[in-house]
Amino acid sequence: MNFIFERCTYLFDPIHHYWEHERMHRKISVLLVLFFLISLLAIELNRQGILPAGISAVVPGSHFWAIQAAFTVVLVLEIISLIFTLPCSFSQSVGKQFEILSLILMRNAFKELSTLPEPITFTGNEDAILRILSDGFGALLLFALLGVYYRVQPQQAEEGGKHADLFSFVAAKKGIALILLGLFLYMGADTILQTLAGREHSDFFYGFYTLLIITDILVVLIAQCFQPSFYSVFRNSGFALSTLIIRLALAAPAYYNVLLGAAAAAFAISMTMISSKLFTGQVRKRSDNCT
Repeated sequence: MNFIFERCTYLFDPIHHYWEHERMHRKISVLLVLFFLISLLAIELNRQGILPAGISAVVPGSHFWAIQAAFTVVLVLEIISLIFTLPCSFSQSVGKQFEILSLILMRNAFKELSTLPEPITFTGNEDAILRILSDGFGALLLFALLGVYYRVQPQQAEEGGKHADLFSFVAAKKGIALILLGLFLYMGADTILQTLAGREHSDFFYGFYTLLIITDILVVLIAQCFQPSFYSVFRNSGFALSTLIIRLALAAPAYYNVLLGAAAAAFAISMTMISSKLFTGQVRKRSDNCT
């Protein structure tokens, strides 16, 4: 097993370092701007009837679609960052998932915008405008709750135990993250191919979030091998439950998705405050009495 853990660490660490490097982020930012401008240009050419028929059938006719597409790319980048935070603590991983949920709500608002006519008119589009307001203010609410969530996080490290056990646990999560990254790239490539082929398909972000829930449960079960105490099992399971509520928020219709997202954030905040303020000292005393 030690050989497998070392291989996972050997593969994961260079990829993680390359992705998080500042130079990489600058390149991605420049490419994102170019992608947005090229999308706007392609849409305008399509509206003028300049594009060939084969390409014209794929390119949308609304300029607002370029905004939605740009936010979709931003969401993809954030999900990749989420995968790389999986080997970190449970609280960091859950916090990243709330960041993604807030971005999904913001993306949904711009997605509704792409259905409006140009120029925008209020009459006849009241429902779409209400959904834009709901998703926009919902994203803002989650952003505020996320600030509270990060503020109540304890300063000390949450994953204790022997150094060898901690290395094995983190290495196991790195192996899971590598598998998850491969599945995410496969699902994304499959979605792109289906889109180009003109076939109907569901939003692969929702499917990937289902995969994240399964991954969270797997990590909780693996964590029990290294942190078998009731405190750790309950706390980790609670964070996994908050990610389940996030998945329900993604599947819910407008308005309910905001309520479920806020409920998930409130649950995670409550779990953090209760575990860090009420139980940490007692857990330490019990550990000291057993040594």
